[in-house]
Amino acid sequence: MTRLFNPVVFLVTLRATLGRRQALLLALPALILIGVAALLTATAHSPVWPPEFLGVFGFTVVLPLTALIIGTSVLGAEIDDGSVVHLLATPVPRLAVTVSKFSVAVVLTVVFGAVPEYLAGVIATGATSRLTLGLLAGAAVAAVVYNALFVMLSALTTRAIAFGLLYLLVWEGLLANLVAGARLLSAGQYSLSVANAIAHNSSLNAHLTLGTAAVMGCVVTVAALALGARRLSKFSLKGEAA
Repeated sequence: MTRLFNPVVFLVTLRATLGRRQALLLALPALILIGVAALLTATAHSPVWPPEFLGVFGFTVVLPLTALIIGTSVLGAEIDDGSVVHLLATPVPRLAVTVSKFSVAVVLTVVFGAVPEYLAGVIATGATSRLTLGLLAGAAVAAVVYNALFVMLSALTTRAIAFGLLYLLVWEGLLANLVAGARLLSAGQYSLSVANAIAHNSSLNAHLTLGTAAVMGCVVTVAALALGARRLSKFSLKGEAA
């Protein structure tokens, strides 16, 4: 297990990420999501708004942005300030460093993104409704795939947030909605398709089957982590040579 996961790196990264000022911002989108869901539950009379609002706002705004902030900070902050050199000087395998930091990002995104999505679903349709359970499952998938991509971006470039925003706006926000082929490489579509497989609600706007979403989600996640670990290995050699 130590070649794939290092508990010390996990705990140190978790403490450092929660200790940064930006951690205070993570709760804001979640509170907005829950607050608006409560307001709509009290005032809206249409049965269509829960999947449309929670599916659109939750899966295209709250979850991706939460994952972007967390996924780019667990590794990117250390690369920016140069402290990653000290970590890479240890005998911890680069893959273990990548997976451990990715694990922190997934856990925090579930806490600040997936759990609020579930709570908003509880407010809207009840704790055991198919929509609520589907949203929770889809949000967990989003936490995994998005963070794999954003951790990879942190290893590849020092401008991970900028490239991550560009990816969310252009690929997820535009191309995945207009071009059928782009949906095969869309983290948003993977999560929505998993949610729809449970909720069976066309308003979620999912375009992939559960099997396709599951396979492609696993492929993209593994490939992103492998590429991130490979880049991190090259980064360590560069740091040692300098």
